[in-house]
Formats: sequence, structure tokens, C-alpha cells
Amino acid sequence: MWIILLCSLVALTIIFERLLTLRVKSVAPQNLREQVLELVMAGKLDDDKVRVIRQHSPLGEVFAAGLKHMGSGKEDMKEALEDSGKQVVHRLGRYLNTLGTIASITPLIGLLGTVIGMIKVFTAITAVGVGDPTVLSGGISEALITTAAGLSVGIPCLMFYRFFRSRINELTVVLEDNALALVDAASLGGKLGKGGAGKR
Repeated sequence: MWIILLCSLVALTIIFERLLTLRVKSVAPQNLREQVLELVMAGKLDDDKVRVIRQHSPLGEVFAAGLKHMGSGKEDMKEALEDSGKQVVHRLGRYLNTLGTIASITPLIGLLGTVIGMIKVFTAITAVGVGDPTVLSGGISEALITTAAGLSVGIPCLMFYRFFRSRINELTVVLEDNALALVDAASLGGKLGKGGAGKR
């Protein structure tokens, strides 16, 4: 039970942290895309503005990687956006393996506790006999508590694990869409290399 309780505390911490981190407005703020594309089209980018964009959000980090390679050509810019996007998506999935592991092992830990409890019950029966049925039923019910506790932790953890994985997939699509919009804007109006971004 102590192991299950510890797992539940770790899982709750991860769930609340990921709920805050994986909000769309935190990962890909709606107004950031418009602001960056306007700067690109106007050719008003410089290293300081790119630095501010990078620190803005995960989407800003992806944008900054592409903006720094505007002067290197479209393909290099796409590659930089892709590499940065992979790093951002990897960070979005941080701690989820731990949450998935907790979802998998807590029911097994609960089952192990039940098995150990049942072994103790039958050992007691072997030693003193079945004298009082209430003692036997009480021991069995106590042993089953660990299985119930393990399932009570494991099922919500599995649900949140699936939910977060789905959210990350959605955010990945949003990041890709914004990255393509930046490439198009740079190709059409910002003309690679203008505005100072990517130059030292």
C-alpha cells in the first residue's frame, strides 16, 4: 500500500504539471503566428527580436530556429524547423513514460499485495484452523484492498496517459502547420536573408 500511495502522489504531480504545460495557448499562442509573419513580410526581423520570439513559447522556439536560417535557403530553413520541432515535441512528452509505467505497475503491485495477504491468511488457517469464519473473511477482505487500491490508481493514470498522448499529437499538427506558414511567408514576401535574421 505504501508503494501504491507513493505512485499515486508521483502520478498526481505529473498529471497536474502536464495539464498546465500542454495547454494550446501555452504551447502555440494564437497571436504569435500573426506577429511573426507580419515581421517576416515587412522584413523587420533582427537577432534581438528572434531571441525574444524563442523565449516566448515552444512555438516561438520553432519559429526562431527557422528564422535564424532564413538566409540559408528554403530547404535549410525547413530542416531547422523540423529539427527544432522534434526537440519541442520530445519535451512535450516529458514524464509521460513515467505516468504510463505507473499505470501499468500499480494494478500488478496491488495484485502482489493481495497474493501475499492470501498466503498469510492460509498460513494462519494451517496453523490454527478455521475456528472463526469472521477472522478468515476479515483477512481476505483486507488482502483484497491492495488490488482495489492498485486499480484505483492505475485506471486514471492510463486514461490521462492516453489523453496526453492525444494532446501531443494535436499540438504536433499545430506546430507543423505554423512552421509551414512561416516557410511560405519567407518565400513569398520576406525573401530569405532580408531583415537581418540569420546574419551575424
